[in-house]
Amino acid sequence: MERRLLVGAAGLVLAVVLLGLVVSAGWTVRADLYVSHALSLKVGQSSPQLISFMQWASWIGGGTPRWIICILLAALVWRWCGPRCAMALAGAALLSNLASNALKFAFDRARPDIIEHLDHVNSASYPSGHATSAAVVYLLLAWLAPPRWRPLAWTLAVAMIILNGFSRIMLGVHWASDIVGGTMLGAAFALLGVWWASRPAIRKS
Repeated sequence: MERRLLVGAAGLVLAVVLLGLVVSAGWTVRADLYVSHALSLKVGQSSPQLISFMQWASWIGGGTPRWIICILLAALVWRWCGPRCAMALAGAALLSNLASNALKFAFDRARPDIIEHLDHVNSASYPSGHATSAAVVYLLLAWLAPPRWRPLAWTLAVAMIILNGFSRIMLGVHWASDIVGGTMLGAAFALLGVWWASRPAIRKS
């Protein structure tokens, strides 16, 4: 089990790097443009309520709100299965953020210019830090949840990952391939978090 978790995490990290190279070579341009043109919101044409909702979804997935949510969920996980699980969630979230920033610096991909950005951005585009954070935090929460809460936790994880990813594309600040790369990176660190938390048999049933 432990070996499979490590192999899975390594495979996902490798996939993120390979996708970054594919993106840098320009092989995803057509698909990215198609998705962005199909989903991007435009001021004056799109519903103001939809724009506001997507801005809210993006806001809670980044910056200070992201870390507040992470701290609260780490406290919840501590209650579920102890300090090692809480450390796994908080540590995976922090390390994945550092890895995302390092990859952004390495690939230095420009942000989309399809529409005026409807959210503030101050870094490169690939991989999406918001997508990375959503995947690592909510997937780990689902994996570490007690059995009776797992269906709800997995539903929340899927919903937050999808909502977060769509919001970033619809607000014009990320390409679809950025979201794919960020989600895979977050999933890799979620697997590492599960590996760390499960080494001793400390989970409660």
